[in-house]
Amino acid sequence: MLQRRQFNTLSLSGLGALALPAGLLTAASAHAASVGQPAPDFTLTDTAGKLVKLADFKGKPVVLEWTNPGCPFVRKHYNGNMQGLQKEFIGKGVVWLAINSTSDTSSDHMSPPQLGRWKAEKGAAATAILMDEDGKVGQAYAARVTPHMYIVNAQGMLVYAGGIDSIPSTREADIAKATNYVRQGMTELLAGRPISMPTSQPYGCSVKYKSAA
Repeated sequence: MLQRRQFNTLSLSGLGALALPAGLLTAASAHAASVGQPAPDFTLTDTAGKLVKLADFKGKPVVLEWTNPGCPFVRKHYNGNMQGLQKEFIGKGVVWLAINSTSDTSSDHMSPPQLGRWKAEKGAAATAILMDEDGKVGQAYAARVTPHMYIVNAQGMLVYAGGIDSIPSTREADIAKATNYVRQGMTELLAGRPISMPTSQPYGCSVKYKSAA
């Protein structure tokens, strides 16, 4: 049901969704951690070739952002909105990890140097952009779209999963009218309050996962 609602949301914005490989979303969802559970640990390589391990950031809140520069929804938020969020919360001691699970067989695939250049050109302030070309980390989190957003608290628990905001469109003008769920959740978390909306419906382009063998 969630998958069907997501695809309908995309079609309303005038952009057809690309279906995930058969059985992949179901398998990922069955085993993925949910809000209120420990966030699955992972080790990935960043665009400079450095290994980054989620567990190394225990004691700090972490935002996970699934990204794909070829996606119109990502481009909408990288006209300043995503960079602003990154700078705002990294300045408050938060770690921000952007994860690219785009398969190397997809036309949207970018190599680590290409992603590094994209990050610099956009003025992105993410702590790191991580490569997940085999899709295993994306599947562990049941990341379905770009951008799909997650918040991990300082104790390593997943406390938010969903969309970046409340208006599922590619229109940049909608950003100012939307409720930004990431800003809302992070502000509550840093103030020591429970996150008032721990889940929301994500929207964006389907993650371009590697096809099952």
